[in-house]
Amino acid sequence: MRTTRSVRPLRRALTFWRRSIQVRVVVSTLVLSAAVVGVVGWLLLHQVADGLVDDRVAASQAEARNETASALLRLGAATGADLDSSTQLAQLAENLVLRGDARGFQVALVGPVAGSAPPGSPAAAGTRSSPGLDVTSIPDRLRAEVEGDAASAWTFARIGYLPETGRASVPGVVSGSSLVLPADGSTYAVYYLFPMVEEADTLSLVQRALLTGGLLLLLMVGAVTWLVTRQVVTPVRIARRVAERLAAGRLQERMHVSGEDDLARLATSFNQMASSLQQQIQQLEELSRVQRRFVSDVSHELRTPLTTVRMAGDVLHEARDDFDPVTRRSAELLQTELDRFEVLLADLLEISRFDAGAALLELEDVNLVDLAHRVVETARAVAQARGVRVVVRSAGPCIAEVDARRVERIVRNLVLNAIDHAEGREVAVQLATDEGTVALAVRDHGVGLARGEASMVFNRFWRADPARARSSGGTGLGLAIALEDARLHGGWLQAWGEPGGGAQFRLTLPRRAGEPLMRSPIPLIPPDASRRSRLSGASS
Repeated sequence: MRTTRSVRPLRRALTFWRRSIQVRVVVSTLVLSAAVVGVVGWLLLHQVADGLVDDRVAASQAEARNETASALLRLGAATGADLDSSTQLAQLAENLVLRGDARGFQVALVGPVAGSAPPGSPAAAGTRSSPGLDVTSIPDRLRAEVEGDAASAWTFARIGYLPETGRASVPGVVSGSSLVLPADGSTYAVYYLFPMVEEADTLSLVQRALLTGGLLLLLMVGAVTWLVTRQVVTPVRIARRVAERLAAGRLQERMHVSGEDDLARLATSFNQMASSLQQQIQQLEELSRVQRRFVSDVSHELRTPLTTVRMAGDVLHEARDDFDPVTRRSAELLQTELDRFEVLLADLLEISRFDAGAALLELEDVNLVDLAHRVVETARAVAQARGVRVVVRSAGPCIAEVDARRVERIVRNLVLNAIDHAEGREVAVQLATDEGTVALAVRDHGVGLARGEASMVFNRFWRADPARARSSGGTGLGLAIALEDARLHGGWLQAWGEPGGGAQFRLTLPRRAGEPLMRSPIPLIPPDASRRSRLSGASS
C-alpha cells in the first residue's frame, strides 16, 4: 500500500510532464541555463582563486626575502659583545618573531643544520618559533630542500596551532631560507608561515556572490521563459479546448482573435476550418436525414403494394400444379423472391429505426444456451441442405438480462452466415460466462476472411465475394443489424478470420443491463487457429 501511495505522485508528475509543453520548455531551459551558469561560475571562481593564490605567493616570497635580508644585515652589524652564539641566536629569533607578529605571519628558526657547525662549536641546537605555532606544520619535503643545498624554497601547507591557543588550522604558504650565524658559523633554517585567511575569506565571498547571482539569474531566466512560453502555449490550449468542444458536437464554437501576429492568423485559419467543417457536417447530416427519411418512407410505402403482390403470388403459388412447367417454375420463383423481398423490407425498416434512434429494448432474464439451441433447431433444414452439422457447446446455463428477440436475431444471423460459408464443415456455437459477462461465439472452418475484412463484414450490403450465392436468402443487412443490436445492449460483436482457416464471430454482453464490459470469457481468436494468426492477433 505504501509503495502504491509513493508511486502515485510520481505518475502524476510524469503525466503532467508529458502533457505540458510549457513545463518541459521551462525545465529544459533551466537545466541548460544551470549548466552554463555552473561552467561559467566555475571558470570565474578558478581564475579568481588562481589570481589570489598567485598574488599571495608572490607577496609572501618577497616578504620572506626581505625578512631574510634584514636578518642578515643585523647579523653582519653585530658588535663584538654580541658574538656569543646563544645571545645572538636568541636576539635573531626574538626579532623575527616580533616582526612576524607585527606583519601577520609566523616564524620558525630551526638549527643548526646537520653538518654546518664547526668542530667544537658550542652551537645551541633546537627550534624557536612564534608563540602557539605547531612546528609540525612545516612539510618534511620543504625541510629537506631548505636544510639541503637550496638557498630558499616554498610550498603550500595547512598552518596548525597548539591546542591551548584554540585556533583552527588554516591554509597558507610556507617559505624557507637558510642563513649563517656569525657567532658560531653554523647554518640555520628560517621558515616563514603566511596564513591565507584573507584570501580564503575573499574566495568564500566570491563563491557566495556567484552562487547567489547564479540562483537569481536562473530564477529570472525561468520567469522569462515561463512568460514567453505562456504567450505561445495559451492560444494553443485555447485551440485544444475549442477543438474538444467541436469534437463533442458544439460546432458553433470559435476561437477569439486579437491582434495580427502569427497566433492571431492561426486562430483565424482555425475558425475558417471550423466553419467549413460545420457547413460540411450540416450538409452530411441533412443528406443522412434525407436518406434515412427516404428509406423509411419507401419501406412503409412498399408495404401496401407488397401486400397486394403477396396475395396475388400466394394465389398463383397455390394453383401452380395446374400450370405448365414454365409457368409453374415462374410461380415458385415469384414466391421465393417475395419471401426475400419481405425480409429485405423488414430489415430496411429495422435499420431505419436504428438510424432514427427509435430502437428500444425489452429486457428480461434469458438463458442464452436455450436460445442458441432454439436458433440451431430453426436453421437445421438450411444446414442439412448444405451438408453442415451445427453443434452447441456450453459448460452450463448462461443467464443475462437481454432483449430475447434481438439477441435471437443476432445469433440467427451469425449461424446462417456461418452455414453459408462453412463449405460442408462443422459449425460450432460456444457459450461461456463469468461474473459480469456472457459470450457466444460461432465458429466455422470454411473460406474464412482475408486480412482487413474482419472490420468490413458488418458494413451494410458488404460481401467478400459478390459472385457467391446465398443459400439462406440473406439480404446483406443481417450482420449490420446484428452489430446495432449488440451495441444497443452495450455489448461487443467482433469477427476474426483467416483465408482457408474459417472465421469466428463473438458476441459479448453484460449480464446486467448497463454494466460496462471489460473482457470476454471467450477469446476472439480460437485455439485451433494457426500459430501465425494467433501471433498477429496478439501483436495487434
